[in-house]
Amino acid sequence: MGSQRPRPGALRCASRGPESVTPDVDEAVLHPFVAPEGITGNVIDDVRACLAAIPAFTCAFPNVAWFGQDVVWLAPDPDTPFRKLTEVVWRQFPACPPYRGAHSNPTPHLTVGSTHLADLAGMQRAAIDLAAKLPIHARIDRVHLIAGADAPGSWRTVAEFALPPTPSTNVAGAC
Repeated sequence: MGSQRPRPGALRCASRGPESVTPDVDEAVLHPFVAPEGITGNVIDDVRACLAAIPAFTCAFPNVAWFGQDVVWLAPDPDTPFRKLTEVVWRQFPACPPYRGAHSNPTPHLTVGSTHLADLAGMQRAAIDLAAKLPIHARIDRVHLIAGADAPGSWRTVAEFALPPTPSTNVAGAC
């Protein structure tokens, strides 16, 4: 078997919380991103600078949806913060349009399954089971830069970026 071809990296939103309260969420911000060999300290610094303008946020995933019969996914509500994350990073890295420019207005989504990795009948059963457990609530508080190859299990986190805290509406000293 030959060596696995490196794939462009990806930036993915993430949340961290007790499983009973907030499950891990992993939603693409920008894919594909810079190829692994092009991810330098300067790239990481530029991503960090972009993300500094977007505070952590909460969202829900209330609906199961499909892209054709190929991908089952959850729709975030609201989707605006995810769109902002994509926009600020893409503006800094214009050579990395979301989905290689295949979609003029990419839909923010949390992929549940794809026919690349699962059979359609299994995905349909999973979609029905998952729909009964919705909505899922999450606090999105960081973004991961990941990179890997075609080989399953080869993807790894290259960098993690904490999103700034959500500005408080409380005035200092007020009760």
